[in-house]
Amino acid sequence: MNIASPTIFLVDDEPSVLKAMAQSLGTSEYQVICFDNPVECLKQLRLRGCDLLITDVKMSGIDGIELLIKAERVIPGLPVLIVTGYADIPMAIKAIKAGAVDFIEKPMDKNTFLQRIKSALEESGGTDPLAGQSLTQTEEEILELITAGKCNKEIASSLRRSVRTIEWYRNRIMRKLNADNIVDIVKIAEGFGNNESS
Repeated sequence: MNIASPTIFLVDDEPSVLKAMAQSLGTSEYQVICFDNPVECLKQLRLRGCDLLITDVKMSGIDGIELLIKAERVIPGLPVLIVTGYADIPMAIKAIKAGAVDFIEKPMDKNTFLQRIKSALEESGGTDPLAGQSLTQTEEEILELITAGKCNKEIASSLRRSVRTIEWYRNRIMRKLNADNIVDIVKIAEGFGNNESS
């Protein structure tokens, strides 16, 4: 797990634009994950950490502003950068009022793009506000069930909670433990066990 490299989610339903943004970041120090579907982006936000979300404002289905609002519910305080066409400036301003940290006009200048990203990460501290916080009793119970190999549905049934609630807790656990995936969670949990037994 490379905590030093911020993770950036790129979202645009135009493959060519998504590819161009990804290429601009290709030689940077960031971990970049691309999505051509806002719904898939939200799904991944619940499963792993993200330091910055960059989204186009005009997309079919969920637009950038709706994605921004939904992402904020999943990761409170997540910095969001809006990409917009010249004609969409009023919508970009609306996005800023909804909580976006900045917006970039298309076509994008690579240096400007990278500078805005750097600024957005610096302003947010580039760190998750939950990172390093202690787990609650419920989170500890869920962590035990995760490391026992239980899936979200099984955990939900065992604790008499909804699957969505377990997903929410699982996301918080991963953020608190600075874990990117289930392997990290298991390793960290094993570390807890070894510390308690020593």
